Amino acid sequence: MTAKREHLRIGFIPLADAASLFVAVDKGFADEEGLDVELVQEVSWSNVRDKLNIGMFDAAHLLAPIAVASSLGVGHVRTPIVAPYNLAMNGNAITVSPSLREAMMARLDGDALDPLATARALARVVADRKAAHAEPLTFGMTFPFSGHNYQLRYWMAAGGVDPDEDVRLVVLPPPYMVGSLAQGHVDGFCVGAPWNSVAVDLGVGHILHFSVELISRCAEKSLAMRESFAQERPDVVAALLRALHRAARFIGAAEPAEIAAMLARPGRVGVDAEVILRTLQGRLKVSPDGATRENRRYLLLGEEGAERPDPTQAAWLYAQMARWGQAPASPALLDAAERVFCADIFDTALPSAAAPAPRSGDAIGAFSGPCFADRDLDAYLSGFPIRRAP
Repeated sequence: MTAKREHLRIGFIPLADAASLFVAVDKGFADEEGLDVELVQEVSWSNVRDKLNIGMFDAAHLLAPIAVASSLGVGHVRTPIVAPYNLAMNGNAITVSPSLREAMMARLDGDALDPLATARALARVVADRKAAHAEPLTFGMTFPFSGHNYQLRYWMAAGGVDPDEDVRLVVLPPPYMVGSLAQGHVDGFCVGAPWNSVAVDLGVGHILHFSVELISRCAEKSLAMRESFAQERPDVVAALLRALHRAARFIGAAEPAEIAAMLARPGRVGVDAEVILRTLQGRLKVSPDGATRENRRYLLLGEEGAERPDPTQAAWLYAQMARWGQAPASPALLDAAERVFCADIFDTALPSAAAPAPRSGDAIGAFSGPCFADRDLDAYLSGFPIRRAP
């Protein structure tokens, strides 16, 4: 008699950082764990969040900050969420139009690879436009509670640009970023792979910086679920984590071209396999003339302990919410944020992978600004001249 397989509906956005989820299903790892996983593609993060919160999804490929914000009741109704598995670290980039890049390079004082130098060049361009009574620059990001929003703001503010006063930030679903840049609706954006590369390949964008050059270690996407689901179905959750872990190991051992071909299929990421291959290798074309830049830490799926949730990452994301006026700064909210990324479920399901990733110094590694200390949030926030009160 065949054992009953547990059916799960999991929402996702077509991005390369959902690779472990795709591979877990398509290579049969989920099936071998007794799971019948239905992957449901969505176009916007608000759809994914809302369907997860009301129970239409059992779990979701979700922006890590949304898991924290939902649990805190920030920006939406409060729904306790847990994120027992980290699907990806890093993986974003800032891309600008050819005209904005030209203007920035004309006002650059320093190395174009230095985020602080380019942020200051942006500030000069912003000042020039104000003096000429031109419209503010517009930048796209995927959601108010996203690494894209916080990384874009962090970079701009380091150079003296107030992201709420000096430019316009607008929300766009990831698949719509490139078209919006091509049509001149935005001057730049911060988004995950592969959409930065798509913009470059089409000749409508230049990649300025990988997110890993701004924040060296940043939780990007989580496998998220309602806290009640995790409590009521611990064996199912553990089986899903084992399948994802096997998928991450498979990705690490397989030829990148094989993984790229899997992700390129319709119903997954659905773009050219060569674009995804460059993403997986951390070797991105950064300008239409064919120039490339490489960083092996561009996107971390299972390497460097990236799978294991880290409460310090949740604390940093919450600190960005507090910095930009999305949430008040309080010890109680900080503790609640850290519980979202509690590693207990992961450690129980995957004891062999339970050891935290070794690291020294600042666990976040920002290119500028004060060193992050989650236990002294007020001191950390006071180190930024540009910030908002909630």
